[in-house]
Amino acid sequence: MTTTYGSSDRRRSFLAGLLGQGIKPSLTPELHEREAERQEIRYVYKSVELDDRHATPEHLRHLLDFAVELGFDGLNVTHPIKQAMVPLVDRVTSEARAIGAINTVLIDDGVTTGHNTDVTGFAKAFREGLPDAAIDDVVLLGAGGAGTAVANAMVRLGVRRLRVVDPDAERSETLVRSAGLLSQDADVGTLTADDLPDALTNASGLINATPVGMADHPGSPVSPELLQPSLWVADIVYRPLMTELLRAAGTLGCQTLSGAGMAVHQAADSFELITGRPAHRDAMFRDFDQMVEAEVDETAHRASPPAREPSRERNE
Repeated sequence: MTTTYGSSDRRRSFLAGLLGQGIKPSLTPELHEREAERQEIRYVYKSVELDDRHATPEHLRHLLDFAVELGFDGLNVTHPIKQAMVPLVDRVTSEARAIGAINTVLIDDGVTTGHNTDVTGFAKAFREGLPDAAIDDVVLLGAGGAGTAVANAMVRLGVRRLRVVDPDAERSETLVRSAGLLSQDADVGTLTADDLPDALTNASGLINATPVGMADHPGSPVSPELLQPSLWVADIVYRPLMTELLRAAGTLGCQTLSGAGMAVHQAADSFELITGRPAHRDAMFRDFDQMVEAEVDETAHRASPPAREPSRERNE
């Protein structure tokens, strides 16, 4: 990975990829390629959709070996393999190891190193999107790789009390332990789904870090009846950008934070790791807005009935 740029650097090409499930709608590949084009870098980004048969540790190991052999410079990994990839890479940054999940793999001279840009991505998005939001008492839905990253980001931001809800009790406890390593000042614990009504009554904020709300997982992770105007509500899902949860929260007058900021910042952070070059974040946000707008226009066009030609009277 080089950080000095000259004539030889312009001949450098990069090969990156995305591994996960339900990744077809992801904007990460195009965000990377547009930024590379803006910087006149030769950059190819490929997506690899994994079904359940191919999301096993054995197959992921094979994919990682193939990526090294084929000359990939880096990979992004997403749901549901962020945690499964940790023991498969050669090295893991101390931050990613504490979280127990990675979303970026750098490949340099055959050595794979796991990073986590979800933490930095969410923290930056939260500071920009909800700068004055109270973080005294926050409820987090989801204890997977993304949820663990969000929890760690919230601890770093100074959350006082964080309650985690996930159907997998063991996964929730693992998240609590990882967050506890970062700070002894934050009170991090678990809740069951049955505890949610009471918890949200007193909470200052709610974060959805589950796949519920994605195009492939429609719906809302909580009943709209549990929301109240005093809550701020954040959703890391960005496809669609306006999830059912955010729509319900906005109708009530809640402050909301979509997954757009996290998506762009984590993409920018991973781009910088892979290329060694600073990303133009404002331009990447404009790219993101353009891509979302184009998709909305296309969806509306497909949904509208075809225009009917004016009827013509036959001459007889």
